[in-house]
Amino acid sequence: MSQQGGSPTGHEDDWWGQLYDDDSTGDTGPAPAPDTVDDRFASVAGAVGADAGAEAVDEGFAAGAGVPAQRPGDAEAAQAPPRAGLAQPRAPWERPPAAPGGRTSTEDPVTTVPESRMPAEAPPPPSTPPDGADAAPAPDGSPTAAAGQADPDAAPAAERRARHAADAPSAVAADSPLAHAARHRATPPAPEADPLQGSAPARTATHLDLPPLPPAPVDYVGSGPPTYDAEPTALPPADPDDLDDLVADTVLDGARYGACTLRAVSVRGDSARYRGEPRRDSLLTARFGTGEHALILVAMATGARATPGAHRAAAEACHWIGRAVGRSHARLAEDIRAARRGDLKSGLHRLTDRSLGKLRASAAEQGIEPEEYAATLRCLLLPADPECRTRVFFGVGAGGLFRLRDGDWQDIEPRVSEVTGEPVVGFGSLPPETPEGDRLTMDLGITTPPSPYDPAPEPSREPFRFRASVAHPGDALLMCTGGLAEPLRGEPDLCRYLTTRWSGPTPPGLAAFLADTQVRVKGYADDRTAAAVWEA
Repeated sequence: MSQQGGSPTGHEDDWWGQLYDDDSTGDTGPAPAPDTVDDRFASVAGAVGADAGAEAVDEGFAAGAGVPAQRPGDAEAAQAPPRAGLAQPRAPWERPPAAPGGRTSTEDPVTTVPESRMPAEAPPPPSTPPDGADAAPAPDGSPTAAAGQADPDAAPAAERRARHAADAPSAVAADSPLAHAARHRATPPAPEADPLQGSAPARTATHLDLPPLPPAPVDYVGSGPPTYDAEPTALPPADPDDLDDLVADTVLDGARYGACTLRAVSVRGDSARYRGEPRRDSLLTARFGTGEHALILVAMATGARATPGAHRAAAEACHWIGRAVGRSHARLAEDIRAARRGDLKSGLHRLTDRSLGKLRASAAEQGIEPEEYAATLRCLLLPADPECRTRVFFGVGAGGLFRLRDGDWQDIEPRVSEVTGEPVVGFGSLPPETPEGDRLTMDLGITTPPSPYDPAPEPSREPFRFRASVAHPGDALLMCTGGLAEPLRGEPDLCRYLTTRWSGPTPPGLAAFLADTQVRVKGYADDRTAAAVWEA
């Protein structure tokens, strides 16, 4: 076994036995500053325990990192006899010999500090002296070794020894050889975030040019919050023998055909949610036909207020108008593409009267007054042909029809005195109306059977509303019941809010559309049913 820093003189496989052979020459001597393997082992063992210290030393040699460079005086120290009181070489698996007073030889009375007095974290190591400068003297008066040139092959082992020294508590002496080796050989690691303090190294902020997002949904607009809670609080009563009569709190649907994107929703009002009443509004979305000849129908109805079967009347009105439109969808789609406004108006008026007449007949069958089993009805027809942008609205009763164009809301609900609507633009000239009007120009081939009731139920006394218009790219058409039409007409903040939400380049998703239509306004607590169409 050669001295530290020298060339090996024997077989490299015998160095371990020579190092820990009891008959070998001692590896310590009267050097000014002892720097033997045992001294390093004793220093580490006193800081992190005998087993951890042995593992650290073993790891450093097994990795092939080598030993520190020889310092002046090491050769003479190796030939000198060992000094009294120094620990003798031993293997890492051997237990340290017992010392007087019950302590082991690795427990240094000078450097060992009780755990209760240890600081929370180790002090930072002193700054590394420049190359060629003398190191500061140790506390015991012995000079320390000057900083040596780091060996590239020994860098990994030196970094591991430095990490052991940095992580060890303050029991490691500042003048120990391991501390000097860690200070002079190890490269300081990059700063890391402190899990206790939450500090992290500063990072350079990266600026990203993102498109502006619409404002986040709000709970309410206006002067203050509504009286009722925002979420349902009670369920409607159920009949175990008629569970089909139950109505869900919320219905949500959507589709995309041709040049339009459809969103439809029906939500129980705050008042009905609080009282446990069923939703009086009914919503039907249906597609009849396939391909470009398909026709999309959106129908919504509202039952009479304060009547037990209001939700059933609304559902029947939607189903009957759906059956009537579905049986005549091919002719209706052809008339819409050909812009036959007069034929459409008269035919849809007849279908609406027939459907509401059946509703009044159903009231007579149940033995109740027709006014108690009535409903308002509003419908929207959308052709699936991408070349046709004609949108047809018709219905009976209160509600709303609005159009959002260029950031402004337009109330285009046909008035009672304006039930004839406006001509469709963009499909050529239209034939003039007959003196009798245009309601009798087409009957869709439907014959009127004799009524089984005597007297026959009268049609609805509400005026028929019809409107056909051509949509422009970027338009948003909104058809809704009175539960949403009234706050739109009475609260300007709701109009401004929906303008910012629905004026984006893309239509909102189903969840976003539901959140937008549920924005509450104080004083308006009825059911809300709405269908919106965005034009590409």
